[in-house]
Amino acid sequence: MKQKTHSGLKKRVKVRSSGKITIQKSCKNHLLSNKSKGQKKAFSSGMPVPKTRMQSIRRLMPGKISLKANA
Repeated sequence: MKQKTHSGLKKRVKVRSSGKITIQKSCKNHLLSNKSKGQKKAFSSGMPVPKTRMQSIRRLMPGKISLKANA
C-alpha cells in the first residue's frame, strides 16, 4: 500500500530547494503590539528544524525529505 504524507505536517513545514526543512517560529500571529521589533523580525523566513525532530518528520513525510538534509 502507498504511504501517505501527513496532511497536518505538510501545512506547517516547508521543504526548501536544497532539501532543508523550515518551520515557522511561534508567537507571531496576534498581540504583536506588545512585542519588540527585533522579536517580530527574528526568523521571518522560517526557522530550520532541529536535528532531534528530523527523524519524526521524515517518518511523516515519506519521499519528500532526503537523508542528507539539515545534517
